[in-house]
Amino acid sequence: MWRLAGKVAGATAGAALLLIAIGWRAAQADGGAGADVVVESRQLNIGGAGIDVNLSAGHLDLAPAKVFAWVTRAAKAVSLYYGGFPVTRAEVDVHPAEGRDGVFHGFTFLPRTGILTTRIAVGEHTTEAELENDWMMTHELVHMAFPGMADEHHWIEEGIATYVEPIARAQDGQIPVTSVWQQLVEGLPKGEPEAGDEGLDHTHTWGRTYWGGAMFCLLADVGIRRATRNRMGLQDALRGILAARGTMEVDWTIEHALEIGDKATGTDVLMKLYEKMKASPAPVDLGQLWKELGVVPADGTVTFRDDAPMAAIRRAITEAPRAKLAPVGP
Repeated sequence: MWRLAGKVAGATAGAALLLIAIGWRAAQADGGAGADVVVESRQLNIGGAGIDVNLSAGHLDLAPAKVFAWVTRAAKAVSLYYGGFPVTRAEVDVHPAEGRDGVFHGFTFLPRTGILTTRIAVGEHTTEAELENDWMMTHELVHMAFPGMADEHHWIEEGIATYVEPIARAQDGQIPVTSVWQQLVEGLPKGEPEAGDEGLDHTHTWGRTYWGGAMFCLLADVGIRRATRNRMGLQDALRGILAARGTMEVDWTIEHALEIGDKATGTDVLMKLYEKMKASPAPVDLGQLWKELGVVPADGTVTFRDDAPMAAIRRAITEAPRAKLAPVGP
């Protein structure tokens, strides 16, 4: 079992990333002869988990401590969002990439060791600012907090990671709340259905997989909050799934996951929304949604209107959670 993640520019880039992932898995994931040489390791104890971070041989302009701090920030954000790190033990393998800068080729999978692993590349000339602004490490760790799905439901795995990542970082104070909504304003139109769309389960384009999945999450978040008078949201549903041991270590049906999420919030929002979007285009009037939430796009950023009908829901989505999840068992 393994899952490929990381936003890519299109089908050609996605196919290339898939081949890279397959190659890395075959040569390295199980400690074969092609495995990278680890030059420095550190165990992070965050959110009730032991996370082994391994830095492979290769040059980086940054000190290793900056790399470990980057992984720490991502793990803290995920732990805050879920009330604890999704699993009790995980591994992050960081691979320097010669002549490049930035973070790329991230994917998360379950190797034969049974330890969920994120493998990710960092360019040798990556700056500290690039690591501080990076979204991919958090995106990858979010994947650990949801069960494996059949291929036709890959959109919910990527949609959750795309939606939760900036919210988790904002809740931890790593990015401003305006950044969360600006990303949604810019990204969600890419998830709208186009001609010939057959719903999220049957339309496997990049836009529908990542941003269509994120749109499902936003609609679910708003729907749950409306149904519970803003007492609960998608975060509570995802915590409920995790509390039922719904991690990437196991494969579930989408119906089972959504039913558990609905049970956690005392609603039927997730299952009803899935029935609506799984096999039909179900376009969304994003302009009207922004108006009701009090999100005002302007000149590459957003401002907020606190007199909007659902302004309280907008604020609640990015507020740091107060309740914590029960400890994750072995």
